[in-house]
Amino acid sequence: MSGQPWLTLVGIGADGPDGLGREAREALVEAELLAGGARHLAMLPEDGRPRLVWGSPLAASLAELLTHRGRQVVVLATGDPLWHGIGRLLLRHVPFPEIRVLPHVSAFQLACSRLGWALEDTHPLSLHGRPLEQLRRHLQPGRRLLLLTSDGAAPAAIGALLVEAGFGASHVVVLEELSGPRERVVATTAAALRGERFAELNVVAVTLDPAAPGLPEIPGLPDEAYAHDGQLTKAEVRAATLAALAPLDGQLLWDVGAGAGSIGIEWLRSGRNMRAVAIERDPVRAERIGLNAKRLGVPELEVRVGEAPDALESLPPPDAIFVGGGVAGAGLLASCWGKLRPGGRLVANTVTIAGEAALLAFRAEHGGSLVRIALSRAESIGGQLAWRPALPVIQLSTRKTCVAASSSA
Repeated sequence: MSGQPWLTLVGIGADGPDGLGREAREALVEAELLAGGARHLAMLPEDGRPRLVWGSPLAASLAELLTHRGRQVVVLATGDPLWHGIGRLLLRHVPFPEIRVLPHVSAFQLACSRLGWALEDTHPLSLHGRPLEQLRRHLQPGRRLLLLTSDGAAPAAIGALLVEAGFGASHVVVLEELSGPRERVVATTAAALRGERFAELNVVAVTLDPAAPGLPEIPGLPDEAYAHDGQLTKAEVRAATLAALAPLDGQLLWDVGAGAGSIGIEWLRSGRNMRAVAIERDPVRAERIGLNAKRLGVPELEVRVGEAPDALESLPPPDAIFVGGGVAGAGLLASCWGKLRPGGRLVANTVTIAGEAALLAFRAEHGGSLVRIALSRAESIGGQLAWRPALPVIQLSTRKTCVAASSSA
């Protein structure tokens, strides 16, 4: 059956089969097996055909689904299955030529139709099965957010987070059971959501308070954004460091000697589907890194407690490495360089003479550029402003050469 569509992925809304198009209706009639969540399957009357209800863990249900290859199978999913839906997971297990996708109008499209919003002017996010803290990185004054949830308590939790972040006056609209017989639209404020509960299937539309404080999305967040014990790459140096690391969507960073975790956190905030591991030997600092990551909207930051280079073992090869602590440690730079992917970037900062010597020796062997970053900040002394210099930072940045495969004539 390779290359022949046997699995049809049908998007369905709260209006059930009545809202389906001709192709989707025909697929349902021809199906030998119906699969999906209990809520989706309950929309169809029982007719004796076998049904597969997604269980937990989902992997077991997927394994059973694959045993039906060669039969006509319909999988029901909410709205557009390829927009934060089951479609992405199924495509990891079934070749695309064997799948037919029949999407329904998405919950985000329906919400915009009720609000009169242009979808391209919004930031649509799915919070279904994802940490609520990820919302924090998207909090910008005046921004419009569309938040898909599957939990009746989620709107109140969203409101509490917005209040804590200083966005309590934001205008909120909760849209329940869109397109279904129990559709309801409730307009309120983030602060007023406390204790409220809604239908399990809902979209939360937020117009963030334009007068609220917000953090920029470009690197170089204010130092005050981080909890730290002094081990923090300062904002100006941090911005220069992220520029040297040159983040690209979907890439993996190792932040070695992470301190407060600022480099890994701002790497994750810089693009889509970014990945980062913070390696820190001090357990207290490591715990603080996790708290900083949640507060700044990137709870996905992986924190590993241990001392490099030993702590680097078993980690997936990175696309970029930042060494912010222990630069002069025996074998650290060499170990990082050996684990870096071809074409990857290594950036290392130091303020010590021993660290500078290690960077000079590394550059002599592997090349790269050296920059000396000297900052001074105006501070009050005796009622007058004076420049107080910070320790100069020596920064090495280099790229690992891609060795092209030789070809024979």
